Amino acid sequence: MIINLTCLIMLQELFEYQLISIGEYSLTFLHLFQIVLLALISWLMIFVSNRLIKRQVKSQRFDTGRGHAFFQIIKYIIVVFAVLGALDIVGVKLTLLLAGSAALLVGVGLGLQQIFNDMISGIIILFEGSVSIGDIVELDHVVGKVRSISVRTSKIESRDRIVIIVPNSKLVSDNVINWSHNRDITRFSIKVGVAYGSDVKLVMQLLVDSASGHPDVANEPPPRSRLIDFGESSLDFELLFFTHKMFDIDFIRSDIRVLIEEKFKQNNVTIPFPQRDLHLRSDFPKEKQ
Repeated sequence: MIINLTCLIMLQELFEYQLISIGEYSLTFLHLFQIVLLALISWLMIFVSNRLIKRQVKSQRFDTGRGHAFFQIIKYIIVVFAVLGALDIVGVKLTLLLAGSAALLVGVGLGLQQIFNDMISGIIILFEGSVSIGDIVELDHVVGKVRSISVRTSKIESRDRIVIIVPNSKLVSDNVINWSHNRDITRFSIKVGVAYGSDVKLVMQLLVDSASGHPDVANEPPPRSRLIDFGESSLDFELLFFTHKMFDIDFIRSDIRVLIEEKFKQNNVTIPFPQRDLHLRSDFPKEKQ
């Protein structure tokens, strides 16, 4: 009994031992133990949240992008409360800290205005879900796949496999084309002109057959073609088709164009080139003697 009491006294003295003391504030072993315990609890909550959200994504209740957004929001909330709890443990009053550094915070806020704008935009993106991980987006005429969304910036991988770090404010304020928002299939088109006198119905059928012959073109909705204009030197057609592989659309278009050219050759359909008539005059005025 005496040994147990002695151990308790020694343990109490150990917990009350001051590691750091600055004015009114001090850091003891007890404070350090509480902070470590708070960090472990916060990490456990983040870990459990991540597992639960991944389970929801696996059961297809959430898509991957929305699941990532929920996890980021939960993680930020846990981290903020953990930091506030750690400050409270060591005796730092947040109200006094904010009041004492109000002028400094104003100056810092003005200097970091764009960073705060990006951070708020990141939170808006995560809550709104207008852009999610895995989406194919077009920004400033650059097409890429969203690889990650953090609080301040997002990473977009272009079709050249170049990672572009984009401030979140651009994704909120600029015109962003999201090719895959709430869908996994998108329509694209190819335009081609043929010589006047060609069989219009035959040309339209050849265009549809060319798209249908590509393995990455969706069967439903099926490819369609249409005559869109009477050009200066050609009948202008447009081929419309859907595909799931939006990221590789340039290669798919190239393959379909090759198929179109082959089918046109087999059926004697000519793709014209612009022609111009050049008139030469030989009756130049004679120079005065």
